[in-house]
Amino acid sequence: MQKYGLLGYPLGHSFSKTYFNQKFEAEKIDAQYVNFEIPNIKEIKNVLKENPELNGLNVTIPYKEQVIPYLDELDEDARLIGAVNVIKFTKGLFGRTKLVGYNSDIIGFKQSIEPFLNETHRKALILGTGGASKAVFQGLKQLGVGATLVSRKPKEFCITYEEITAKTMEQYTVIVNTTPLGMFPNINSCPDIPYDLLTPDHLLYDLLYNPDETLFMKKGKEKGAVVKNGLEMLLLQAFAAWEIWQK
Repeated sequence: MQKYGLLGYPLGHSFSKTYFNQKFEAEKIDAQYVNFEIPNIKEIKNVLKENPELNGLNVTIPYKEQVIPYLDELDEDARLIGAVNVIKFTKGLFGRTKLVGYNSDIIGFKQSIEPFLNETHRKALILGTGGASKAVFQGLKQLGVGATLVSRKPKEFCITYEEITAKTMEQYTVIVNTTPLGMFPNINSCPDIPYDLLTPDHLLYDLLYNPDETLFMKKGKEKGAVVKNGLEMLLLQAFAAWEIWQK
């Protein structure tokens, strides 16, 4: 039996575990998917030692960056982003297991947002500076959209929410929320941007998918902006992870 799993903390109700186990059952694949809820990334060593039959892992918060020193190799996207959410186990020299890190978030994001982009979408604001923002930044860059990160506090290569002007809103017609603001159960919160300056030319993309329509999306819709949540990205990155493990 093949074995896959999810590395993170806390894991709670994991999308990946349910998704993959249902997939294995439906497609009669002899495999199982388990959660490895570890309070410290150092415990990855125990996970690997106690589960020699592992074929692959997904990695989630807070370990997408912390896991990198434990890997033997990174694919190009993962290296550029500096974050890993898929680990493929391969046989290296003398039968030693080799761990290769990939990033399927960028694949899911690009495939999900690309159909909504048009010639007016040349610049994007990325709200938040966590691991997901890096995949979004690289994904937009590969799609020909220049991006600027927005942070609550002054940071290098970022602007703050206070620095978003009317001119900024006019130039940056794609806005991607990578923060947890608005996620269930805190559905009445949203990133602090000037929503009154949104137009039908704007595209608002929220990486959140619970609730289906966040306050960020609702406020965009009221101004005629195109809005999209992150559910499709979540599914597409899971499809991509499976393809990475199988190739």
